[in-house]
Amino acid sequence: MHKQRVVFVHGVGSFGAAAWPKQHGMALTYDALFLRRHGFDPVAAPQESNVAADVAILVASLLDSGGGHVVAHEQGAVSAMLTALERPDLVHSLSLVEPACLSLTAELPATASHRALMEPLYHVRSQLSDADYEREYFRRAYSVKTGGLDTPEARRSAQRLRLQAPPWEAPLHIVPGVPTLVLTGGWEPLYEEIARYLEETGAVRRVAAGGHRPQDSVDGDRAIRSFVANVGKAMSVQAS
Repeated sequence: MHKQRVVFVHGVGSFGAAAWPKQHGMALTYDALFLRRHGFDPVAAPQESNVAADVAILVASLLDSGGGHVVAHEQGAVSAMLTALERPDLVHSLSLVEPACLSLTAELPATASHRALMEPLYHVRSQLSDADYEREYFRRAYSVKTGGLDTPEARRSAQRLRLQAPPWEAPLHIVPGVPTLVLTGGWEPLYEEIARYLEETGAVRRVAAGGHRPQDSVDGDRAIRSFVANVGKAMSVQAS
């Protein structure tokens, strides 16, 4: 029996399969691919983010299967939405987890406040060390302190973070006709504002515990699995 493809797109932290520990079991039912975005590699030096390259990676992962479902977290949701805009024929559904789709809500208060807080940091990032940038980024974005860069991966992760482009620069638009789920953790006004906007434009909205990673909670994982399954069943019925 042919398995529908599901492609997972990570955010700015862990990547590949490590970014989706609760969703590994979906590979039993689906042809699941856990992507690595441009510049994310376990050994090679990080590179500057490149959304166009991310979209190319995502399109290539969908082409050979005739399309599939896309599940994306944080800044990975930007690449996912751009892929759906470029190739809506390939994207069967979008599941956007805490999506950093700030260009959609640029004029709304929580988004404007977040940008005002973070933009000055982006302007000086070339003048900061990786450690200083990571420390200040997490302080501003999440009000948490970071640990030391005492492992090679921690140092690569900090460097990678400093090389990510501001999420409000992406030319995003709503993708009509693509079934969309938006899942948030209910902890941060910025992501709830984006989620409400997406809900008002047709998305299914769900909130689950788990902070910035609601996909790791039982309810969040269930929401993703149920949404993909329901869209997949509807597609099967239409095809029969």
